Amino acid sequence: MITRIVTPSESGKRLHRYIRSLMPNYPLGQIYKMIDQGKVKVNGKRKKDTYELAAGDELTIWIEEETFKEAAIGAVDKKVKFAGVISKIDVIYEDAELLIVNKPAGLLTHPDQTEQKDTLITRVHAYLHKKEELDSRMFLPATANRLDRNTSGLVLVGKTAGMLHQLNDLIRKRELDKLYMTIVEGTIAEGGTVDARLIRDERGNRTRVVKDGAAAAGSGREQEEKDAVTRYTPIQTGRGYTLIEVELISGRTHQIRTHMQSIGHPLLGDVKYGGKPFEDVRHQLLHAWKIVLADGRTFTAPLPTLFRSVLRRTGIDFDLSK
Repeated sequence: MITRIVTPSESGKRLHRYIRSLMPNYPLGQIYKMIDQGKVKVNGKRKKDTYELAAGDELTIWIEEETFKEAAIGAVDKKVKFAGVISKIDVIYEDAELLIVNKPAGLLTHPDQTEQKDTLITRVHAYLHKKEELDSRMFLPATANRLDRNTSGLVLVGKTAGMLHQLNDLIRKRELDKLYMTIVEGTIAEGGTVDARLIRDERGNRTRVVKDGAAAAGSGREQEEKDAVTRYTPIQTGRGYTLIEVELISGRTHQIRTHMQSIGHPLLGDVKYGGKPFEDVRHQLLHAWKIVLADGRTFTAPLPTLFRSVLRRTGIDFDLSK
């Protein structure tokens, strides 16, 4: 018999998935069978496999210890090293389950081949570790949305398995509004919508708009095309540039940058997608400034210092706090 107490960060995880994470080397069909036969109980009672566990639930599994040890082979032990990891983050909102962070430009959201240690999520883990809120080796808080290195703004973090699932579900169902601020080249007098499919080149780390008939027959490229819709609203113009607010209806990599380039208004400084350098700025000024959750809660992040400085230099007098 194996007994486990569900930790706060593991709350919201469904019973069958929890057991699967405990025993990844055990057939999933057998896990369902154990639950159906009452060999798995929560607080001494039988539950359905879709039962969402709560913090403090006592899980009992009637299984031989040797069988459990073999079934647990391959279980992910999410050990995190915090030595030298920065724990200071700009917290916009936090409760027991949800954390919303204002990511600075220049910082990766997640580790990649160029940087493993100093990223937004490693800083989040160090921050929560300092608060003694990392209580599980099976689950680590994770981001529900990702921003490019040079894109700043709001990032949602699920501190519990249940909240992370909810956030991912909201994004998948498009029940969460994401609004960005950016400066583009040229004058835009009226708002509009860009509805253009995108194709991703991971090797070149580029995204491009797929024009009708451009996909080569039999190349398999059609399977890589993804629908993408971007709405934009001009806020103010100045000296050949326009400050716009952008709403992502879909969320594709480099979507805003690619779509705005496709209509002749590349982002200021975004040399990768057709923009010209602006004085010392050679990357996009793109800021995820507002998120509206399905329950109506709204969160905003102030414009970064560099963004505000460029606004002044382009003759745009705008204060996001107004």
